[in-house]
Amino acid sequence: ARSSPDFYSIVAVLAQRAGLPMPNVYVIDSPHPNAFATGRNPENAAVAATTGLLDMLSRDEVAAVMAHELGHIRNRDTLIMTMVATIAGAISMLATFGYFFRGDGRGAGLAGLAAIIIAPFAAMIVQMAISRTREYSADRGGAEISGKPRALASALAKLARRAQQVPNETVQ
Repeated sequence: ARSSPDFYSIVAVLAQRAGLPMPNVYVIDSPHPNAFATGRNPENAAVAATTGLLDMLSRDEVAAVMAHELGHIRNRDTLIMTMVATIAGAISMLATFGYFFRGDGRGAGLAGLAAIIIAPFAAMIVQMAISRTREYSADRGGAEISGKPRALASALAKLARRAQQVPNETVQ
């Protein structure tokens, strides 16, 4: 709150509008424009934005992005995606176990090999589909919470353009 009182106040107003307890608020010193939310439930949530995001967006756009992040909190997306990732991992592990503990019948080797390849791939596709659904839901929630869907659309367009321009040594 001390380092960025305006940002803190934006989140406070949005949390109240969303009917959520005030999350912990963090500013990350990074030129890369980004924001995220985490926490297993609204009572243990945190939101963060980078200085790159705060510097490049207007106040309404910052509010819309943070409303999107609060949408993730309201929908308990961190908990849901943790459960989905755990289930996907279990499916992959079971497929691997199935391959190594298969019977000696004809075709068991080929079926086991197919399972070890197909099961994790199917789990990954399901995980990606659920993740995309959660993002769309957070977009809808962000537009609703902020009351300014055009600001969210504008922010997302700016973020997409800027993400391509800022060099990221970690990825290169």
